[in-house]
Amino acid sequence: MLMKNWLNNYFGFTKREYNGLLALMAILLLISVLPYVYGQYFVKPNFVSLEEQAALKQLVLVNQQQPNYYHQVRSEIEGEDSEVKSTTSLFKFDPNKINAEGWQKLGLSVKQAQSILNYRNKGGKFYKAEDLQKMYTITPSKYEALLPYIEIDNAGFANKFEKKTYPEKAPYAKKELAVIEINRADTLQLDEIKGVGAAFARRIVKYRDKLGGFYKKEQLMEVYGLDSIKFAEIKGQVKIDESNIKKININTAEFDDLKNHPYLKYKQINAIVQYRKQHGKFNSIDDLKKVVILTPQIIQNLAPYLKF
Repeated sequence: MLMKNWLNNYFGFTKREYNGLLALMAILLLISVLPYVYGQYFVKPNFVSLEEQAALKQLVLVNQQQPNYYHQVRSEIEGEDSEVKSTTSLFKFDPNKINAEGWQKLGLSVKQAQSILNYRNKGGKFYKAEDLQKMYTITPSKYEALLPYIEIDNAGFANKFEKKTYPEKAPYAKKELAVIEINRADTLQLDEIKGVGAAFARRIVKYRDKLGGFYKKEQLMEVYGLDSIKFAEIKGQVKIDESNIKKININTAEFDDLKNHPYLKYKQINAIVQYRKQHGKFNSIDDLKKVVILTPQIIQNLAPYLKF
């Protein structure tokens, strides 16, 4: 009450301002006391037990007596495959022939040595000393240490960098093309024509038998699939003997004798037979012109195959 009167006398605080001032002072007091209370009642003390202190002292003592003990334990835990330096002895070696024990004497671990042996067992080879640095198990520093001692025997396999020489090829002797008489040749003989395979040979023989033989080379283009390009390729390899053409006696031939001829159709054959029955024999090729259904082109094509 005295403080309130004193404040009112000197500062002129209202009742609301006085209450606010008291609240602010209470908050400041709480903030100043809170860290001490939190540390005393909420934070657990960070101390090392007697057992832990004894274990730490034992570890320090062991490490002083065996300086590499920590690294050995770490290697076993983490699975490290570091190079073994304590037993390293360098000597001349061939990486294509040395065994696992030899690699370990050179300072490699068991896993490193086995990795190189696995590479060789799968067909891998070291053709030159630099090939050894391709092995990921060998560090650059270890490779530099081993490099002066590497001796590779290339007698057992060809050096892949050696330029191979081949004997000179004999000059190509152009084979002389055969010339085949196509009215007597069988399919095997026709197959000797360059550009005529087995399929074309069968087609030529089949078409030739229907015709009765070829009287000119250009008739080959009437064979199915044998176009002008193919004809130009083979025409110099064929010849024709017209004496081998089978001719038809037009005055005695019946419908069945003419039905397979490629140049005649059903109506034309029937017209020839009927005209002959009505007007008698044909005396010459000109008499065929009297059969209206036969065009000059058909008569010209038939002429080499008819006899009277």
